[in-house]
Amino acid sequence: MIVLIAIVYSCSKSPYATTNQQYKKQEKEYAKLLKQVPEVPVTDSIKQPAFFAGTTNFNLRKPNFVIIHHTAQNSCEQTLKTFTTVASKVSAHYVICKDGTVHHMLNDYLRAYHAGVSRWGNLIDVNSSSIGIEIDNNGFEAFTDEQINSLLSLLATLKKKYDIPAANFIGHGDIAPRRKNDPNVYFPWKKLSEQGFGLWYDEVRDSVPANFNHIQALRIVGYDVKDTTAAIRSFKRHFMQDTTKTINDADKNVLFNLQKKYF
Repeated sequence: MIVLIAIVYSCSKSPYATTNQQYKKQEKEYAKLLKQVPEVPVTDSIKQPAFFAGTTNFNLRKPNFVIIHHTAQNSCEQTLKTFTTVASKVSAHYVICKDGTVHHMLNDYLRAYHAGVSRWGNLIDVNSSSIGIEIDNNGFEAFTDEQINSLLSLLATLKKKYDIPAANFIGHGDIAPRRKNDPNVYFPWKKLSEQGFGLWYDEVRDSVPANFNHIQALRIVGYDVKDTTAAIRSFKRHFMQDTTKTINDADKNVLFNLQKKYF
């Protein structure tokens, strides 16, 4: 029975056959670039060496962050179509459908177009050091148990494979607070943190000092504070499950606790 299923699956016509060919073509082009022997740029001020000396100490660049998104679309099929359309200029490494199906759309070592203009701490090119995971969700609904179960399994694999620190599992809204709000307020960040993916605050926390600077604390955690209102709102969405844009004493207490974890 298993063999029969495998044969049927391999013979079935994929709706992405054409774009898969384009994927393979681009993959081959990048492979050619990697095979090229580095050359010294030829200018009047650079002397050419007599021979090539290739270092023996190198490997592929590896991702160090995982950015979690919701698709803001109405179906997994719609998202797959968007990510296989050249004109869209957006993509992700993984897409998780409502039934828990995981589509691995891009090799983890390649750079997807998922983060856009974003920043986390001093990192301003998030695409170059991260894996993007899109979860099928229109932005106004809860995530399914099947999605979260598949996500946790995927994150465990990625964390082990690339040795990604717990603090580096964050949301799109965290790195682009002025533009994005995903994953939405229903996303279970606490549950992820309990499995080692992302940081969370302690239930028992110290009192907030009188001189506590909440804007500086947001910056220490990683938020871009050029727009302080957007940064506050993003922090509250992630950690307080709240979409308001003003910070109160309870929020500051949580933020003070988190500052010590990130610092």
